[in-house]
Amino acid sequence: MADGASNGDGKACCRHGPGYATPLEAMSGPRETLIYVTAVYSGTGRNKPDYLATVDVDPNSPNYSKVIHRLSLPYLGDELHHSGWNSCSSCHGDPSADRRFLILPSLLSGRIYVIDTKTNPTAPSLHKVVEPEDIIQKTGLGFPHTSHCLASGDIMVSCLGDKDGNAQGNGFLLLDSEFNVKGRWEKPGNSPLFGYDFWYQPRHKTMISSSWGAPSAFTKGFNLQHVADGLYGRHLHVYSWPDGELKQTLDLGDTGLLPLETRFLHDPSKDTGYVGCALTSNMVRFYKNQDDTWSHEVSISVKALKVQNWILPEMPGLITDFLISLDDRFLYFVNWLHGDVRQYNIEDPKSPKLVGQVWVGGLIQKGSPVLAEAEDGTTFQFDVPEIKGQRLRGGPQMIQLSLDGKRLYVTNSLFSTWDRQFYPELVEKGSHMLQIDVDTQKGGLSINPNFFVDFATEPDGPSLAHEMRYPGGDCTSDIWI
Repeated sequence: MADGASNGDGKACCRHGPGYATPLEAMSGPRETLIYVTAVYSGTGRNKPDYLATVDVDPNSPNYSKVIHRLSLPYLGDELHHSGWNSCSSCHGDPSADRRFLILPSLLSGRIYVIDTKTNPTAPSLHKVVEPEDIIQKTGLGFPHTSHCLASGDIMVSCLGDKDGNAQGNGFLLLDSEFNVKGRWEKPGNSPLFGYDFWYQPRHKTMISSSWGAPSAFTKGFNLQHVADGLYGRHLHVYSWPDGELKQTLDLGDTGLLPLETRFLHDPSKDTGYVGCALTSNMVRFYKNQDDTWSHEVSISVKALKVQNWILPEMPGLITDFLISLDDRFLYFVNWLHGDVRQYNIEDPKSPKLVGQVWVGGLIQKGSPVLAEAEDGTTFQFDVPEIKGQRLRGGPQMIQLSLDGKRLYVTNSLFSTWDRQFYPELVEKGSHMLQIDVDTQKGGLSINPNFFVDFATEPDGPSLAHEMRYPGGDCTSDIWI
């Protein structure tokens, strides 16, 4: 509802803050026309700064499916990764709050950029740079990753290590509403074993964070020995919210290696959520017990495929990103190595049902040297269509869903070092961005043949596209309280 709009009884509503009152109300918000995409040159060998791309996603626009603006950042070597807002639906009750600034943490340099998206939404501008020296001096934190706004007006950023990349130095950075470093969020002595993503559910007075690995390990590329050496995580960390006390550590064991993205159901009254465990390719559900402790169980397993002509005899799916539709009906995730995007009905959160699947890349697509081997010894590969005459590179990696749940956007870069290791063609030729049409009635996924953003043809050379954000918020940035 717009500011000052009628609420149906003829009276004007009082002014409200950003976002929507409920996740279901958000589903009837306006259709997206712009998407901001982080685009990376760090690690590609191209001596250019990373940038924020603005992509036109309005099918009625002459620039549909094109990059219409590029905000180049002032430094080299940042490795833009994830992003968040200065305020979101958690601030909906605060009429003074304004979703104006996009927060861009730089995973490698440790800088945090603050981008003004409101003055000119089609051409965002740099508002402020939070320098790594300031963050390190006041908190000791480095390698910033996930950013979420808080109802208080502060911004919280998970940091994956100390300045030297040691996991034991990680924790949570707090910025105030003017983007000054306030300190750490968690109480002293309550830092997690490893850091990555986090999500809070205030009605259950809980925040849960996940654990990728030590920056000193993952920045060098993926090495299985590093897993054996204990340099990667397999835990969820349960904190009291908002006071930052580590209440419980859930060991996911060998079925939960490299737990990455973490999402609660959007309904703030719900006490359940999921985490995608990349290396073991399991979706793990977490939930609250009657005694206020938390438990976990494997909800979905992607079976590793026996393969030929690859670095290992078996290939995991490698679940790298997932999200939940705003009505909590569907869960979507990607298998970056296998190359498929999946849709599950989770109306019963304990027993997800596969209702949609589509292949949009991967290492086992037809034409690849890698073959998958069936139980009877025969080999197979997956059919991956061309879009606008272009062969699809890499595998599906980051996803973003339209508010109404009918369009799923997909990019294909994970992290430049890992891209180079698993998909060298991606670093050479750049990313692309796709749109998948979603059947929200019965379930089902189909590629939109008219949408293809090719980051191979960028003015400064091919770049790597990662996370996507709409100016009005979305199902992976907004949290309801």
